[in-house]
Amino acid sequence: MLRFFILLAWLCEVWGGPLETQKRAAEIQSDEGDVNSQSSNTYFVKHPETSLNISDEFAFDEGDIIVPSERNAVSAVWPEVDGEMSVPYEIHFDLKDRTPQITEALKMISNRTCIKFHPHRNETDYLKFLYGQGCASYVGCLGGEQNILIGPQCKVGNICHEILHSLGLYHEHSRPDRGEHITILFENIVSGKADDFMVKKGNTLGINYDVESILHYGSNYFSRNGKPTIVPKDGAVKIGQRTHLSELDVARLRKLYHCDRRENQV
Repeated sequence: MLRFFILLAWLCEVWGGPLETQKRAAEIQSDEGDVNSQSSNTYFVKHPETSLNISDEFAFDEGDIIVPSERNAVSAVWPEVDGEMSVPYEIHFDLKDRTPQITEALKMISNRTCIKFHPHRNETDYLKFLYGQGCASYVGCLGGEQNILIGPQCKVGNICHEILHSLGLYHEHSRPDRGEHITILFENIVSGKADDFMVKKGNTLGINYDVESILHYGSNYFSRNGKPTIVPKDGAVKIGQRTHLSELDVARLRKLYHCDRRENQV
């Protein structure tokens, strides 16, 4: 009997340490943002605009911006087509069932600005909506066939968000004046994604910072633990809405594409 207890004590000593170490290692991996973790306390928060990574075909910045691209939106506006500010677009066959959502997203813009959209005919520059694992777009008009990726989880507001990128607008949270309006909590950002929250140079068009913009990150984008990564200085404001263009979104588009001048010429 004594030998049995000695053997049992030895097994506990040998196996106890490694098992505890293995358990702690798993906890550390989960806390570092394991996308497969099911824990309610430690997980990588994913959104339609933050679900993509570098692939063989595309590389992404800030979750949904296809790189490379220039940061000067003013030089990347779409050209007129037959004297009208209308952007040609094409929807890939794989997205045929998403056509109503895509056209609704286009109307969110055309109903409030001078920017119109029409099916691609023979124009050199045009948008092409393709199936993807998430939502993503280049910024501004790059020339030629220009892809916008639409994933299964991309709703109308997410699609509109990507179209705005394609028209030349960047995420609001990356503006140089963002420090007056939001606080970035880098300790809650998943490993390797801190650069997506850095201030970037760009043309603000002289329009105020907009926490209500459809182009603003949400409060827990790229969170590694479910806690906020962005906190508005005005605690009553909610960020990251994807339901409508804000008044300043409309103003920015109208100024970028000189809508007042175009409308006065009619």
